[in-house]
Amino acid sequence: MSSLIRFLPGSAPLVLDSPHSGVAYPADFGHDCELAVLRQAEDTHVEKLYDFAPALGVAWIEALFPRSYIDVNRNTTEIDVTLMEDDWSDAVETDPAALAKVRLGKGLIWRMTDEGTPIYRRKLTAAEVRSRIDQCWRPYHQAVQQAIADAHARHGYSIHLNCHSMPAIASAYSTDFPGLAHADFVIGDRDGTTAHPALSQALCDLLRGFGYDVAYNHPYKGVELVRRYGEPAQQRHSIQVEVNRKLYMDETTLEPNAHFATLRGHLRQMVDQLLAIDPRSYR
Repeated sequence: MSSLIRFLPGSAPLVLDSPHSGVAYPADFGHDCELAVLRQAEDTHVEKLYDFAPALGVAWIEALFPRSYIDVNRNTTEIDVTLMEDDWSDAVETDPAALAKVRLGKGLIWRMTDEGTPIYRRKLTAAEVRSRIDQCWRPYHQAVQQAIADAHARHGYSIHLNCHSMPAIASAYSTDFPGLAHADFVIGDRDGTTAHPALSQALCDLLRGFGYDVAYNHPYKGVELVRRYGEPAQQRHSIQVEVNRKLYMDETTLEPNAHFATLRGHLRQMVDQLLAIDPRSYR
């Protein structure tokens, strides 16, 4: 396992992963963007919000590297060829819908930040992109796939939560809805294709019961990590969970706010209740 990934296997049917909370910036990044600007891209403190999970037997996978270095929530085909110094001979995505993030500068390797600040003044070589894939993307996906397979083998089903955070207001280049005031939570299952809709709705209802405003599949439906591993017909359910950063932190200083412990407590209750759900009962 790569030293840039934290993987704690579990015994429960539930698997959690945090692909975007990493703060270990590799020496070979070679960016020309101020670190304080890059840090705005992090899903700051998500790993702390869910730090109770391993003690409950829940498998935990965490990227220690930043998403701006390589985004493991993209397919390896989502390459922005305008960033490349030399020819990229591997497959490149051609589906217009799948290329949405690339157009925003947020492909596998980010070209710019959410606010449009260029990350590089140089071109990247194919060799360094492949190195990032081999050192970060592949081991991360192997860990998620293994954790889900193990949970499914033990219990006959698995529930995978892909854990993220989002700014209070959508940035200019973060989604197709710049300036949108986000709900407290956005639950995404790619329109019911990566998890049973009844399970997703149960999660929405649970969070609403805590008093939160919850959106479903808008503006975030879920991307590669739920698309790749969600197979509800096979009782492998993958759901993306986006939590609004205003609920637990100061978005400027990145410091936790007075409500951090309350939110963490609600997430603990959410996990406890998910551990009691058997999605095989949904028809």
